[in-house]
Amino acid sequence: MARTHNIKEFNAEAARFAATLKKGQAATIVALLGELGAGKTSFTQAIAKYFGIDETLASPTFVIEKIYEAKSGPFTRLIHIDAYRLEKARDLEVLGWDEIVADAQNVILLEWPEKVPGLVPKGAKTVSITLLEGETREFTYGEKN
Repeated sequence: MARTHNIKEFNAEAARFAATLKKGQAATIVALLGELGAGKTSFTQAIAKYFGIDETLASPTFVIEKIYEAKSGPFTRLIHIDAYRLEKARDLEVLGWDEIVADAQNVILLEWPEKVPGLVPKGAKTVSITLLEGETREFTYGEKN
């Protein structure tokens, strides 16, 4: 668990977490949990910056998925998915979920994983972000069982 009190600490925490991500046999999946406004997209933006992505990342709420080329780190692509508007897991499967999950070159940051139950594989990283008072955030890290 970690706690941050301002945006500088928040970004440093995201970078610290990004440094722990390693390439495996398949894509590295990070399931981001937290209420609206907790900072899931901001966390993704800071991770993207860590991997050398200079583009401005916006939440892909309406397009569902955005793919970025990583310029540093162990991954070739960062895939940012926002499942908030999805009704069922099948909605993500039609976007090529099985293919992107199979590719070890990908790091996938998935907001609202609870909207696509069953698609997040065992062993995926989980990050729960809790909004506390003011700019304070609490991070709880784990793995999906």
